[in-house]
Amino acid sequence: MWIDVYSDVICPWCYIGKRRLERALKDRHVPGLKIRWRAFQLNPGMPRQGMDRKAYLAAKFGGPGRAAQIYDTIHRMGENEGIAFAFERIERTPNTVDAHRLIAFMQEETGDADALTEALMTAYFIDGRDIGDHGVLTDIAVSVGAEREAARALLESEDGVDGVEADCQTAMQYGINGVPCFILNGKYALSGAQEPESFFPLFDLIQQEAALESTE
Repeated sequence: MWIDVYSDVICPWCYIGKRRLERALKDRHVPGLKIRWRAFQLNPGMPRQGMDRKAYLAAKFGGPGRAAQIYDTIHRMGENEGIAFAFERIERTPNTVDAHRLIAFMQEETGDADALTEALMTAYFIDGRDIGDHGVLTDIAVSVGAEREAARALLESEDGVDGVEADCQTAMQYGINGVPCFILNGKYALSGAQEPESFFPLFDLIQQEAALESTE
């Protein structure tokens, strides 16, 4: 079984959704599961250098007041999943193309980008770090086992940009207009930061299909 997780590392609901998927997999063991992190951009028109957080909130929500209402709800939901969102520490909203390129690189090199995805979300939402900055991204990649020179070389190039664009295009073809979105075995979709129990019927269905195929 494989799960393609379409997400953005600056999407708080994606962080919550990641935690809930982890809880689902803790409660329901899925042999041979592979998780692939796919790129989605919440702000595809974001300048490559990112933008001031206050300016971003004003443009997206009409100002800090409305944003505070929304983020208060997310903060409470995060606490239930053990996530201590610290939105007040965020000074810049980044363009996430480079973060997605790094995730794809790690996935290709090691077969597992979960630790990097976790580290990026933690850096942004808990520590308030600018994960659009190449130095910050390199340090985060190194912290989860990447070679510093390889990470730096990737970020200084344009390698992987096409892959990010391809993921975003595929998401559009799937009809994904919000994240997280979990695509199981390329056939079944679960959209949003669903409770762990929401995954169980799909886990069971796919395992039943696999059992039938093995007897044919």
